[in-house]
Amino acid sequence: MTHAPRAAADAQADGYDRGAEELSTESAAAACARGGGAERLAGGTMIRVLVAEDMRILRDTLVSVLNLEEDIEVVAQVAAGEDIVPAAVAEHPDLAVVDIDLPGVDGLTAAAELHERLPACRVVILTVLGRPGLLRRALAAHVSGFLVKDAPADDLIHALRRVAAGERVIDPQVALAALETAGSPLSPREADVLRRFAAGADPADIAAELFLSYGTVRNYLASAVTKLGGRNRTDAVRIATEAGWL
Repeated sequence: MTHAPRAAADAQADGYDRGAEELSTESAAAACARGGGAERLAGGTMIRVLVAEDMRILRDTLVSVLNLEEDIEVVAQVAAGEDIVPAAVAEHPDLAVVDIDLPGVDGLTAAAELHERLPACRVVILTVLGRPGLLRRALAAHVSGFLVKDAPADDLIHALRRVAAGERVIDPQVALAALETAGSPLSPREADVLRRFAAGADPADIAAELFLSYGTVRNYLASAVTKLGGRNRTDAVRIATEAGWL
């Protein structure tokens, strides 16, 4: 008779131990889910992201939005183009989300350098104006994504996952515009002269570099302005650059 109460007490204690163990397991799982580590994805891995955006409020917002996703973690953020490669080499992100218009080294130049230094890091370019010429330059820089900044956040996040999976994602409207844009009207020599002018060389310098007469260089520049429909040389440079012809 004396053993029944003890057995009941042992059973009750057993129940408490099992309940405590289950509670501990549930708490550990919840803590893991809150922790931000790769463990919270069943059979998956985290997408490590570098964000490059010079405007602080936009950068902070983008970082916050991305960090809300269970499978995305921002591991570095920079405000200037020259800081992208050093940060990427230090953190080894899977993706770099890069604003095209960064101070110092622009986003496309930084993307090309990043591809050379760390080819495993895929680049997604963000731009305010999705011009076909910029897309051509971006593709030449080996970027894996090209999106406009006014795209919904869900579209960006979906695009990042696709790029991380090995796909290339291009804004469809920009891609269509690039297909519809005709080729360059400039001859190779006109493009070369205009490119040198855009880099800051004056006609006399260009003439010396290319072993041409000063008058010939001026004629090439005038022809380029006419063919591009520009108001002047500077406007011709703008038109050719936006179209990706320089």
